[in-house]
Amino acid sequence: MNGATLTQCSSAVLHRRPSNKLAANGVNGDSYYRAATKGAVEIIGGKKMGNGGSGNGRASFLSWTLQDAVYVARHHWIPCVFAMGLLFFMGVEYTLRMVPDSSPPFDLGFIATRPLHRLLSSSPQLNTLFAALNTAFVGMQTAYILWTWLIEGRPRATISALFMFTFRGILGYSTQLPLPQGFLGSGMDFPVGNVSFFLFYSGHVAGSVIASLDMRRMHRWEMAWLFDVLNVLQAVRLLGTRGHYTIDLAVGVGAGILFDSLAGKYEQSKSKMGSAAKESLLS
Repeated sequence: MNGATLTQCSSAVLHRRPSNKLAANGVNGDSYYRAATKGAVEIIGGKKMGNGGSGNGRASFLSWTLQDAVYVARHHWIPCVFAMGLLFFMGVEYTLRMVPDSSPPFDLGFIATRPLHRLLSSSPQLNTLFAALNTAFVGMQTAYILWTWLIEGRPRATISALFMFTFRGILGYSTQLPLPQGFLGSGMDFPVGNVSFFLFYSGHVAGSVIASLDMRRMHRWEMAWLFDVLNVLQAVRLLGTRGHYTIDLAVGVGAGILFDSLAGKYEQSKSKMGSAAKESLLS
């Protein structure tokens, strides 16, 4: 296939419609799809193909044309956005005045929830009500995760929660952050009462994410969306009471996703080991 035909193939694939001209020239659809896809991938990932179809061995970026750059910006815009984010936050980081050790940590979540913090400070009864509702939500998470294992016989969510809380304990003990100024505790909070707890990372948020992901696997979409909304409200309440820093909540989301994935890989590995053991017994 020559360079002109490959260009036609790429255009046909990118616009997601068959090329009548190619078909008339006797070019097989599967062949031109593979060729066009290969050409697009090589522009991004390794080498720029010439008309002869062989790479020159140089890094792809060194042989980019303006057309290649436009292609990347159009079809790979998400990495481009993150590249701009990298440059932006490099500028922020290298010009930022560090918070002195005599000052409390800077937290955008605390700034955004100042009105809520003032409201809860002036109304202990409302703070207690929100704490009780949050504790009920934690009970819902716990009940669902245990239900999937004990009743439905699906241990993935439970394994994920065990992974998550174990590593939370390790990290929380390794770096013990100071209690935020203005913390509003409540006897109705979970754990019940004003007891000590790890700030990093939020087990409340991570547990909710684990339950929500399991609901999605089982196509329980309404329950999953309900848990997501309640999790957002929970995060706002935790910021408003200064019960967690923003980074605790953000990492809690990531931890829920990470440990759910690891639990899935654990199940797969055990399933493969079990299948191999059965085959060895039968052979």
